[in-house]
Amino acid sequence: MKKIIAMLLVLVMSVTGLVGCGSSKGNEAGSTSASSDSDWAYIQDKGKLTVGITLFAPMNYYNEKNKLVGFDTEMAEAVTKKLGIDVDFTEINWDSKEVELSSKNIDCIWNGMCITEERKQNMSISDPYLYNTQAMVMKKSREKEIMKSVKGLTVTAEQGSTGEGKIDGSIADDDTVKVSAQDYFKDANYVASDSMAKALMEVKSGTADVALVDSVCALGMVGEGTDYSDLVINMDNNFGQQEYGIAFRKGSDVTEKVNEAIKELYEDGTVDTIAKKYGLQEMLIK
Repeated sequence: MKKIIAMLLVLVMSVTGLVGCGSSKGNEAGSTSASSDSDWAYIQDKGKLTVGITLFAPMNYYNEKNKLVGFDTEMAEAVTKKLGIDVDFTEINWDSKEVELSSKNIDCIWNGMCITEERKQNMSISDPYLYNTQAMVMKKSREKEIMKSVKGLTVTAEQGSTGEGKIDGSIADDDTVKVSAQDYFKDANYVASDSMAKALMEVKSGTADVALVDSVCALGMVGEGTDYSDLVINMDNNFGQQEYGIAFRKGSDVTEKVNEAIKELYEDGTVDTIAKKYGLQEMLIK
C-alpha cells in the first residue's frame, strides 16, 4: 500500500513539474506578445505607413496630372524610403483624426498639424518641423470693411483645427499672441467647415465673410494664378505662432525613428530641397 502511495506522489510531482514548465512557456509567449505591441513592429509587418491627410496646398494636394504632391507628401515619401517601408495616403475627416489613429485606420497624421498641449497628451508627436500662424482670408473687395469690424459677420474655420480652437477658446493663447482670436471674433457668427479648402470655398461663394485658416494653407492656395485669385490674405492680427508636428499613437516607438530619419534628411539637404520646391524654406524649424 505504501508503495502505491509513493508511486502516486511521484506521478503528482511529475505532473506538477510539467505544468510548471507549461506556465513558464506561457509567460515567455506573453513576453513575445508584449514585444509585438511595438508600433514599429506592427508597421514593419504590414510593410507600409498609412498616413492620414486632408487635401490642402502646399502640404498634400493633387496636381494638374492628378498626382498627390506637396511638402508633407514628399517628406513622408522620403522618410519611409529611408526606413525601408512603403507609404500609403488616405483622406480622413480632420475632426476624427485621433479616432482614426487610435483605431489603426491610419498610423500617423502628417498633414500640417499644429502642436497643442491637448494633442501632446493624447498622441505621440514628432519634433516640430514648420512654423505657422493663423490667417484671415476674405474677398479683396471687402478687406477694408471686414478689417474694420467683424461684428455680425460669418467666420468659418475647419472643424477640429487650430483656427477653430483659437476662435472658441479651446486652444489657449500663449505668449506669442498679440491679438486673441476668441476676443476678436466674439461678436461674429461662427460656422465650421469640413476642411480648410472648404472654408475658402465658403468665402469665395459668399456664404461666409471670413475664413480663419493656417497661414501655410492660405499662402499656398490663395492669390494670383489660383482658384482663389479674388480673395486676399490678411495677417495684420497676430493670433500667435504655432508649430507643425507629425502625430503617432500614444507611446509609439515610430516617433523617434521618424525624428532620426528627418534629421538625416536635413543633413543631406533633402528637406531644404523639398521646402524650396513649395516655397517653405523660411518656415522650416531647423
